Amino acid sequence: MKESKKGYIIWNWAPQILILDHPAIGGIMTHCGWNSILESVSAGLSMITWPMFAEQSYNEKLVVDVLKIGVPVGVKEMKFWMSLGDEAMVRREEIVKAVVLLMGSSQESKEMRKRARKLGDASKKTVEEGGASYNNLIQLIQELKSLKISKALGKSRVCN
Repeated sequence: MKESKKGYIIWNWAPQILILDHPAIGGIMTHCGWNSILESVSAGLSMITWPMFAEQSYNEKLVVDVLKIGVPVGVKEMKFWMSLGDEAMVRREEIVKAVVLLMGSSQESKEMRKRARKLGDASKKTVEEGGASYNNLIQLIQELKSLKISKALGKSRVCN
């Protein structure tokens, strides 16, 4: 990297949301943790899924089978990460196949990326003023203010 002056290494925290929103990013390979999925969907990106443990295989099913915005690399069985052996390895051919499908020019590839962009657009609208998430946050803030006021009134009545 140093000699070619290409690439970039980030040693500490990486601004993942900014990276995912960059126009040069065409997709993401993810272990299927919930935060990574939410960030990818918000950025309108298709995913290559590589679940490791816990709920990640369920999240992969959502991304691949339900939303149809992901390509699995072929992990068949969840194992405790300390006990991973050669049988749990994902072969390079599977990764190449997934990247080609994710980034390819086939109709299936185009449709997957289109669905991902559509979900990204919808997620952005929900946090804009008037969107469902925006409205829910405003409602929560109002309820917390109301609770604070009612507690303050309750204390003042007790003191009188």
